[in-house]
Amino acid sequence: MDQDVIARLAPSPSGYLHMGNLLSLLLAWLDCRAQNGELIFRMEDLDPARSRADYAEAMADDLRWLGLDWDRGWPEPSYAQSRRTAVYEEAFAALEARGLVYPCWCSRAERLAAASAPQPGEKEHDASCRCARFTADEREAQLRASPRPPAWKLRCPDETLRLIDGHYGELLQNPAREVGDFIIRRADGVFAYQLAVSVDDWRMGVTRVVRGRDLLSSSPRQAWLIETLGGRAPSYCHAPLLIESGGSAAGEKLSKRRGSLSMQELRNSFRPEALCGRLAFLCGLIDRDEPVTPRELLADFSWTRVKTEDILCDERSAHP
Repeated sequence: MDQDVIARLAPSPSGYLHMGNLLSLLLAWLDCRAQNGELIFRMEDLDPARSRADYAEAMADDLRWLGLDWDRGWPEPSYAQSRRTAVYEEAFAALEARGLVYPCWCSRAERLAAASAPQPGEKEHDASCRCARFTADEREAQLRASPRPPAWKLRCPDETLRLIDGHYGELLQNPAREVGDFIIRRADGVFAYQLAVSVDDWRMGVTRVVRGRDLLSSSPRQAWLIETLGGRAPSYCHAPLLIESGGSAAGEKLSKRRGSLSMQELRNSFRPEALCGRLAFLCGLIDRDEPVTPRELLADFSWTRVKTEDILCDERSAHP
């Protein structure tokens, strides 16, 4: 095994997997196995309102059906985010002790969305947030006077962070100016995606993160957050997205929220090798749309063969 190559599969059980999820998970599996790495399966079930046990079970079954395996993780309780509150509490307290956390009473929609990974075009922060400018006395007065509890935000650094992505190259980001302070704990006590995923990657020893390009802009602040907490950030490598080419959702990424074909539907039409071959062909790993297993893709796997541009996919006519 190559030194310290530890990667993860980390789906969110808020619905059934679709082809876009599968492409990212397949590439994460190939990237890890090509380096003889160790693979963790983590269930990102932070949001109690959207996460369901039957979705989690279905995801694990679908990955096995496609031919993807892992070395440790879910269903062990410590690999489900819903069971890791104490770990997040510890990180939150460390950030609060350094004066990096403050209460926020702004947009309810923003606070509720924070538990899930950000979606393209979804607002992650409010640059006009007055809560960030409260003095200590004003903050205490608001805490006493407000009829509802606040969410909690992390103060972002006003400096340029540099990250080298394994597929898209250099990314420079000043979080304070380009992203803004972001929620790390909702008003209902649920910890937010950006905190949980950063803490989990650090505490689980993850050294390699492969995921969809829609999360590329989150990587500099997640790396900064891990290092601020005293950890070592993993290397990141992002994958192109599958984009719907037709219908009312044309131009948008495949997603659970927009009703993309689920694995339940795909498994009625594809054999595992055929679906794996379709994904490999779409992203550029093979030249022809033909059946192949994940293991067969390993011998020639290289990120230089994976497209960087997002990929049009008319999933409604994608049946063999």
